[in-house]
Amino acid sequence: MGRSYEHLGLRERVRIELWRSEGRSLRWIGAQLGRSVSTVSRELRRNGRPTKQWLGGYDGERAHSLAMRRRRWDARFKLARQPDLQALVRVGLAMGRSPEQIAGRLALEHGRTVISHESIYRFVYHRSAQKDYWHRLLPRRKNRRGRLGRQGGSPASFIKARVPISARPFEAEDRQIPGHWEADLMAFSRYGQAVLVTHERSSRLLTIERLPDKTAKVVGERLLARFRCLPAKLRRSLTFDNGTEFATHWQLNEQLGLPTFFCKPHAPWQKGGIENAIGRMRRTLPRKSDLAAISLDQLHNLLARYNDTPRKCLAFKTPNEAFFGFLNHVALQP
Repeated sequence: MGRSYEHLGLRERVRIELWRSEGRSLRWIGAQLGRSVSTVSRELRRNGRPTKQWLGGYDGERAHSLAMRRRRWDARFKLARQPDLQALVRVGLAMGRSPEQIAGRLALEHGRTVISHESIYRFVYHRSAQKDYWHRLLPRRKNRRGRLGRQGGSPASFIKARVPISARPFEAEDRQIPGHWEADLMAFSRYGQAVLVTHERSSRLLTIERLPDKTAKVVGERLLARFRCLPAKLRRSLTFDNGTEFATHWQLNEQLGLPTFFCKPHAPWQKGGIENAIGRMRRTLPRKSDLAAISLDQLHNLLARYNDTPRKCLAFKTPNEAFFGFLNHVALQP
């Protein structure tokens, strides 16, 4: 059996400070805390030594702060001290697993915690800071923790006839009724390159179209052409983020009777279906791709691969099968 050990807490360290100031022996203090004398001795030796900035003796609160900082720092190097474990983690990341999945699987296989997902993240970001770009192996390839900083405001207040997503029919939430869509632009690193993407929430069908530019006029015209060919029962709503390229959205309602809705500013997760779909497309069409070097046939093949992939959420039907099933059902209705 592995040994069981708990780190000293703040309350215990404050008691050590108090009892030492009263002249109590290390053995007596250990007995009162239920700790071995070596634990108390090691605590005083590690966290009570004077420094240039600290000339006093052992201070419980300061000692606890030092211990917590040391634990955070030590987590970065647990993998550095264990090359076999480091190699195992790297293979798991290369296979597309998240740090949490790797840590959980190791715990399941060994019957104990081998390494926490937080330690993996800290090591990954530490290595990336040393120009050993481990973060590129993460599922989302972020080079630091937390949300990226927001820059500037939102153009939401300048969009004509903007209706918030809170007014969207509740039936769109559970994805059971077809005809509720989401739209976005999939941009690339080269200036002016983008494709227009639409996503049907129920069937997960995806459509993409290369654009000559990202102006609101062009985007509006392409959306009108795309939805005009669908029956009314398959165009119940369309949700956007607050990009100015969707400023002419109101024409969809005027000409096609297609209601449009907008996410809250800085909340693209409210149209999570298309965000997920674009993330999947990025696996074969990364941002650094030169769209001009990709033919229409190649683009259509990538789209066909997506729409012909069985999905667990569709009982392993493909998005094409689910959507055209809806289309045939509508066509048979009187």
